[in-house]
Amino acid sequence: MPGLWWIAVVVGTVSAVLLLYWRSGRAAALEARFARARKGFHLQRERLEAKFVQLAAAKARPNGPQWTESDFDDGVAYVRNRKSGELLAFGGLTVPVDEFEDAATAAISDLIGNLRSGTVIFRFDGKQWDTDGRAILNLSPDEAIRFYRNDLEMIDQELARRA
Repeated sequence: MPGLWWIAVVVGTVSAVLLLYWRSGRAAALEARFARARKGFHLQRERLEAKFVQLAAAKARPNGPQWTESDFDDGVAYVRNRKSGELLAFGGLTVPVDEFEDAATAAISDLIGNLRSGTVIFRFDGKQWDTDGRAILNLSPDEAIRFYRNDLEMIDQELARRA
């Protein structure tokens, strides 16, 4: 049996090579999936924003954000949930808020107006993008990604084009 050590070396080498090919193939498949998802997002974005406004307005509180007057940013950040692998797109938005709950917020609103920034969440189900009308208020997409950095990983970001 002392002369059969080379079998262990060959099996180990073949296993390492197969692992490398599997990982590179998996990475290429994820990249191709992301490229399709990104293209689909751009094709569906207007529909997604309209659906977001419709769903968010249906769930709105009387003195909450006025979703029908929302202004969407052109930029988008793509993130992946670290646990589930779900692909998300975060878009920035500015939304007017009619009333404020307390005097401190009302005093600040005199300085900055009644606009709030936020992040719209779009989800990719593997075939198409969708939204459930949820937004993260008071955090830009970059701030939301930093806030949820333990749960989300940034994949790519498309900044808004300036005129």
